[in-house]
Amino acid sequence: MLPDIYFGDAVGNDTLALKHLISESGYETEIYAERIDSRLPKGTALPLKELSQINKDDIIISHVSTASPINQWIKKQICKKVMVYHNITPPEFFNNYSNAHVTGCKTGYDEVKKLRETFDMVLADSAYNRQNLLDMGYNCPIHVLPILIPFDDYKKSPSKETISKYKDDGFTNIIFVGRIAPNKCQQDVIGAFYEYQKYYNKKSRLFIVGNPIGLEAYDEQLKKYANKLGVQNVIFTGHIKFDEILAYYYLSDLFLCQSEHEGFCVPLVEAMFFNKPIVAYDSSAIGWTLGGSGFLMKEKNPLETAAVMNRILTDSELKETILANQRERLGDFHYDKVKALFWKYMDEFIGNAK
Repeated sequence: MLPDIYFGDAVGNDTLALKHLISESGYETEIYAERIDSRLPKGTALPLKELSQINKDDIIISHVSTASPINQWIKKQICKKVMVYHNITPPEFFNNYSNAHVTGCKTGYDEVKKLRETFDMVLADSAYNRQNLLDMGYNCPIHVLPILIPFDDYKKSPSKETISKYKDDGFTNIIFVGRIAPNKCQQDVIGAFYEYQKYYNKKSRLFIVGNPIGLEAYDEQLKKYANKLGVQNVIFTGHIKFDEILAYYYLSDLFLCQSEHEGFCVPLVEAMFFNKPIVAYDSSAIGWTLGGSGFLMKEKNPLETAAVMNRILTDSELKETILANQRERLGDFHYDKVKALFWKYMDEFIGNAK
């Protein structure tokens, strides 16, 4: 169960993948949510209010990433309970942009702290998330389980229209994928790209792929910042279809991440899948997700970041070393590998629960 299940959302996708995995193993299971995206196929999830009585031999798997009445309701249930912890964005990132986000994140953190005696087991997306819970005083078993990514979806055909618009025009394309949000620090992506374009490659383009809904004020500031810098060819895609996202990955030459808070960061793994070299700022779970691959920067300096980008894009030997390391790390997120890890933890849990 989870508060909201949205089309294309990382938490929702993880929930759907786990449901499929559990169902194919012969267990009866359903997804329940408070709010269900109308774009999802009918029957993908059921309204939480339709959940029938919980029995003591049931197992609830609750995905936690925000404040929700579920976090209070679950305390009263007598069955075994498992949390999948996706982390919660620190509320201070949303100051001056969204009071609703500030309140939601602050309440979410408070609720997670109060849940430390509620769950029998936690599956954390990353070692960073696991440590976050330990710092809150959790003492139940906490295992690290990467987000289950169905990579076959990324083998689908990309948008021909998007590719034809930009393909083979001689531009170097830099990309960042992630919702438009202050913790993602798209302004720092723009700043580093500005230096790259100014000093290294005037024939370059930046794709900022992400949905700004709910944080339009931040989105507007990003566009004003790009205009003030005078940087050219910055493309804000807004909310787009999946085949368009695939197209932007195909078109890109390098993935640039300057985010300051991630519980996992699925787009890093997507960039690995599409064999794009990654330059990233070392914050939160990013170093763990990269696992020694990509090019990890300990400090934010737009001019240095631009120099690193240029070196990677012009030094074929260095680029191939980075890509080889990324391909090796990608193997750790293989569907079958994560699936086996999930059942290792669950089989132990179910065995201990009997």
